[in-house]
Amino acid sequence: MQKLLVFTDIHFTPHGETIIGLDPEARFAEGLAHAVERHPDAAHLLITGDLAHSGAVGEYERLQNALQDCPIPVHLMLGNHDDRQNFLHVFPDTPKTEAGFIQDVIDLGDHTRLILLDTLNENTPGRHNGRLCQNRLDWLTTALSDANERQVLLFMHHPPTRSGFPGMDAIGLLDVEAFSEVLRNYSNVRQIIAGHVHRTIHGAFRCGILQQIPVTVFKSTCHQMPMNLIVEHSDLSVDEPGAYGILLVEKEEIVVHTEDFTL
Repeated sequence: MQKLLVFTDIHFTPHGETIIGLDPEARFAEGLAHAVERHPDAAHLLITGDLAHSGAVGEYERLQNALQDCPIPVHLMLGNHDDRQNFLHVFPDTPKTEAGFIQDVIDLGDHTRLILLDTLNENTPGRHNGRLCQNRLDWLTTALSDANERQVLLFMHHPPTRSGFPGMDAIGLLDVEAFSEVLRNYSNVRQIIAGHVHRTIHGAFRCGILQQIPVTVFKSTCHQMPMNLIVEHSDLSVDEPGAYGILLVEKEEIVVHTEDFTL
């Protein structure tokens, strides 16, 4: 059984700036130290987007510095608060597609394939929504086809399911039906992992009459969405425990844990 660590929505800010009084860099450092100490056997550490709060080069440089001594292989993804060009300026060796999207495939032996998707909807009105354009979906189709007999775990910033928070659902993934059309052609997708909502959520994504894929959304390492299913705002934040996810993966079995590291 292989272990994966999943962080999301770390929201690095410029030096001295906080979010509702919380220092995102300090909270991430605390979570990373906690994870490395308790899970040194982890095979990979994935950070599923919103690496930076405003997408500035300096924010990515602070993240680069925070990761320099991490003994676990790190894979970075983008979310709606990120800037693709500034990110690549600081992390130029990050795998990307021919079209420049930050997408990658990681195979765990011959039994599991991790597919990392780029849902950043950049340089368009309403950019906080997620986007999976045809180019990204075509790449996904190839990655799924090439998985052969491997089970697949999909990682993305924007979840394909609604959360029940009106403000967050208003800035959710725009291309849900097109995404569903791709997935319904494959029976090997076992789990979808996402962030964006700043809350631990479990559900299922229905992409066919008899096909449902489990979905897990992990909390942020920093600030969380308050449990308010009525207010129609996406910028609500509360100081609740920071967390990261732990996946235990082997052939035909996936176990999902979440660790509130600040408790």
